Amino acid sequence: MLDGRSTPRRPDAQRNRERILDVALTELTRAADTPVSVIAKKAGVGQGTFYRNFPHREALVLEVYRYEMQQVADTAAQLLRDGPADRALREWMDRLAQYAMAKSGLADALRTTTSRYSSLAELGHGPVTGAIRLLLEANDAAGTIRPGVTCDDFLLAIAGLWQLDPHTDWQPRAARLFDLVTDGLRAGAPSV
Repeated sequence: MLDGRSTPRRPDAQRNRERILDVALTELTRAADTPVSVIAKKAGVGQGTFYRNFPHREALVLEVYRYEMQQVADTAAQLLRDGPADRALREWMDRLAQYAMAKSGLADALRTTTSRYSSLAELGHGPVTGAIRLLLEANDAAGTIRPGVTCDDFLLAIAGLWQLDPHTDWQPRAARLFDLVTDGLRAGAPSV
């Protein structure tokens, strides 16, 4: 992994970085204010190693978030390879909801970090927007959604997801929301 450097990381340095990210994801999901010293200790690295990889807490939080958002985004292409476009879109919405609810603790850490950042792409939304675009274009080509649906339209339509409480029985409410969104996207579709 190059990570903005001109030379690749040594394998042990790469393992340290990955361990820090794994521990940070777990700890920040559990408690947004987990001290970096706790994350470093649980990752089995010293403070120097931690700060070589992440010069400040915000860099760590943003990297964890970017990584997680990339994982969500990457599922779109796989779902499209595995089945029809309309089913891929609906399954991707379910995966997005599972991610959002499972990582709600990380959202608190991100909120405090991102107040200084304004670009969605800077926060990792770029890959998710790309995944939405890919899914919408595939559905448009298949004629399974109304023509002209944009990423912004889609994001506004699913915005209710962020209002669900992850500590409740959120799955039926998310499923109902996504069924309504899916029905709305199909209204006026050429092949439906």
